[in-house]
Amino acid sequence: MGSDFEARLSDKAGYVEDILQKFLPREEGYAKTVIEAMNYSLLAGGKRLRPVMMMESYKLFAGSVDNISELWPFMAAMEMIHTYSLVHDDLPAMDNDEYRRGRKTTHAMYGAGMATLAGDGLLNYAFETAIMGSANGDPKFVNALKVLSQKAGIYGMVGGQCADIVSENRTDIPADEMKDILHYIDENKTGALIESSLMIGAIIAGADEDEVRMIEKAGSNVGIAFQIQDDILDIEGDEALLGKPVGSDIKNAKTTYVSLYGMEQAKNKVKELSDEALGILDELGFKDSFLGELFSFLIYRKK
Repeated sequence: MGSDFEARLSDKAGYVEDILQKFLPREEGYAKTVIEAMNYSLLAGGKRLRPVMMMESYKLFAGSVDNISELWPFMAAMEMIHTYSLVHDDLPAMDNDEYRRGRKTTHAMYGAGMATLAGDGLLNYAFETAIMGSANGDPKFVNALKVLSQKAGIYGMVGGQCADIVSENRTDIPADEMKDILHYIDENKTGALIESSLMIGAIIAGADEDEVRMIEKAGSNVGIAFQIQDDILDIEGDEALLGKPVGSDIKNAKTTYVSLYGMEQAKNKVKELSDEALGILDELGFKDSFLGELFSFLIYRKK
């Protein structure tokens, strides 16, 4: 996995940036400040992994890119939802981080109140954007909206974040139960948006129910592996590469896969989950795809 892959990933992230520009709300009127904060958050950079995964899933199931513009509103919406979650994660009441991707977080720039509103605005605007792409009432777009809303909400990412907060600083939970809780957190807090990205790409491309379930499982594995790798990097990562301070999990007394299982087992689990996800792609007939390369890349990422 060398610089050629990273160059291709960067090109695809650039494509996503161009799409985001098409859907940005205009910074005007009495809501101008919150819209500025929303756009500041949304344009903070990053690999745009979720929209890229959605796009690559679509390409594989559609077999072409002829109609990929039908996916654009969902790609933009997914990045808005992911960004809102980061804005809220960084707030003083949550992780209290002042830097992300090498620059000041939204609350550090605009204050905690405006950052909260910016996150709210991004979440709501994500659905306004996705609905733009669903106006013709085609059932596949309705199904995609259902996946987007469920995986982002209380039965997905928000549910995972809830369990994360409730289990913080708890010493009274037995180890076996804590392992179950941690799996739920990683499956939902991180995995849900990766799952839905892959599923929405497949659904809009016309995949059948079995295929959508299989790509959902691959997404679940990758999401959990991604979060475990994040936990590893919070201990072993390079602050200059990460663009944010390391050690926040320990500082906030968070239970992670590393704290429960140890570093070696955590690293082994990342590889095991990722290999399973690659096996699912092979089963779907997508061996040697860019999506497979992307799954592998997540094992070795340093930022």
